[in-house]
Amino acid sequence: MNRAELIEEINRKQSFLCIGLDTDLAKMPAHLQDHPDAIFEFNKQIIDATHDLCVAYKPNIAFYEMLGSKGWDILGRTLDYIPDGNFTIADAKRGDIGNTSKYYAETFFRTMDFDAVTIAPYMGRDSVEPFLGFSGKWAIVLALTSNIGAGDFQMKTYNEGAPLYKDVLRISSDWGTEENMMYVVGATRAEMFSEVREVVPNHFLLVPGVGAQGGSLGEISEEGMNSDCGLLVNSSRGVLYAGEGEDFAAMARAEAEKLQGEMKNLLI
Repeated sequence: MNRAELIEEINRKQSFLCIGLDTDLAKMPAHLQDHPDAIFEFNKQIIDATHDLCVAYKPNIAFYEMLGSKGWDILGRTLDYIPDGNFTIADAKRGDIGNTSKYYAETFFRTMDFDAVTIAPYMGRDSVEPFLGFSGKWAIVLALTSNIGAGDFQMKTYNEGAPLYKDVLRISSDWGTEENMMYVVGATRAEMFSEVREVVPNHFLLVPGVGAQGGSLGEISEEGMNSDCGLLVNSSRGVLYAGEGEDFAAMARAEAEKLQGEMKNLLI
């Protein structure tokens, strides 16, 4: 999905919601625990209930690969089930060089046909460039994350310069374009979105941390939205586990509908 198509979906649905399919068997409703295909069935019902309210789905690859070949099968079937028009993100956080990086890109863009994959840029340009040569595909580079350990490196300043995350934004923005590169910026640091936009005013930002992690949708949008919206705001646990009973999908829809309603007002 290219940038124009993504913007069209945002405008059509009046939503910039991304739903993280971080499906954890231990957190699923009790009535599904003994289902022979529980994780896929859960994903299927979540997608059925929410696909018209969100513009993207983001499976976290760790939740699938920990199951071995069965998990990769579930991931593939989940990806195939997501309707056309929904942007798909492999939250894989890959970061390597040479043929390894090339084959990671081939895996997620050709073998599995995701629209985007998250990438750790610590190893530099040659760890990201292999993901940038696919038409309509996106590299989503980790820049400023919302975890406690983000302060260990990302917020550090060196030689009285800018914090490291700003160097990541500044340097990597020359590797790709606004058409094939996004950045991860955590929602729990809403006050820093204006600083991010000073460096990358036009790139899309993937924003985790809304909902269960406490990020404010209004604050993020005020500081981070650009003329094309420029945001994909992710909610995982807040939507997936909104309900614990047999009506879990209806409860997930209600939570997604609430977020989409807020987003519609923010897009006006």
